[in-house]
Amino acid sequence: MLHTSHQALQERLASQYALSQATYFIGRHRFVFFSVASSYDLLDTLPEEYIAADIMPYWAEIWPASFVLAEYLLEDCQIQGKQCLELGAGVGVVSVVAAKAGAEVLATDYVVEALPFIELNAHANGVSLRTARLDWNDITLTEKFDVVLAADVLYERRNLIAVLAAIDKVLKPDGLALIATPRREMCSQFPALAIENCFAVSHIIKPLCLLGRMQPMDIYELTRKE
Repeated sequence: MLHTSHQALQERLASQYALSQATYFIGRHRFVFFSVASSYDLLDTLPEEYIAADIMPYWAEIWPASFVLAEYLLEDCQIQGKQCLELGAGVGVVSVVAAKAGAEVLATDYVVEALPFIELNAHANGVSLRTARLDWNDITLTEKFDVVLAADVLYERRNLIAVLAAIDKVLKPDGLALIATPRREMCSQFPALAIENCFAVSHIIKPLCLLGRMQPMDIYELTRKE
């Protein structure tokens, strides 16, 4: 059950958006996530500055790569007690799961409208985390993190270097970055770029069942070269 203040948050969001509430099983855990029922409906309501900057409402949907990375955190990583930052968190699936796994999480997104959804989803799943607006093209954080997380952020070519540069600025010297992405030809360039920029890269393939078909998803593990 939601606390009164978070019930008010849900009601406020419901007054602004058509909400979707869904239950998912990730690993051995049950989660409930709120999102926008149709991100396409937001296109007609975008502020002019968003349109001018080509900022689409990608934050409003839950993307499949989020589930792949979330399950990887629960099943294959030891992040309890570690300081984690998520880039492009959207409605916060990965961040909420990381917090459930015992990490101290800062969930960030460029679009401020995403942040109350992250807060709502955190409380709906009984976890605590921090939220902040963050532009990965202009990192102003002075904090450094043990783990940097991102799911499906490599959807435009210009993001490849931008995401790498952001990771370089916020990752501790001995830290780990985990980037999950669906298979796109463009994304296959990411490991080589990371290596050129002084990272060591491991590539993990995780299958995800989508619409009855198994589709491979990629997870790139980045550490700094010694």
